[in-house]
Amino acid sequence: MRIPAELERQVIQLVTAGSLKIPLYSWPVQAGFPSPAEDYLDGKIDLNEFLIQHPAATFLVRARGESMTGAGIHPGDLLVVDRSVEPSPGSIVVAAVDGEFTVKRFRRSNGKVILAPENPAFRPIEFAEDAELQIFGVVTSIIRTV
Repeated sequence: MRIPAELERQVIQLVTAGSLKIPLYSWPVQAGFPSPAEDYLDGKIDLNEFLIQHPAATFLVRARGESMTGAGIHPGDLLVVDRSVEPSPGSIVVAAVDGEFTVKRFRRSNGKVILAPENPAFRPIEFAEDAELQIFGVVTSIIRTV
């Protein structure tokens, strides 16, 4: 499936020709009370290998808007989207609706496909089961800077 020009301008293509291995420590970081630091290096991790299962079918897109904050997707987040993954109920997908791109939770109910927001301030988008809905891929990871 070819990505339309409108989406292509928003997409940051992944470069997977090389790899960048970053140290991965075997001890978790406490989110509560601090624990003594341990100097155990578990090895190195390549973020391309960690985040991307199907490099040729994967792209990044930046999130905009507040409709998916309940799913942990905030404005400015980078979404890792895999076009080779078939959406199943509960998947978060990138889809085209009336010429606009959106990210929503994929659901099926009573013969309808529903693109559901994860924020009660927004309404779900419903489609008849036979309606032509373009789903461009399934969100597999979220990348956020703090």
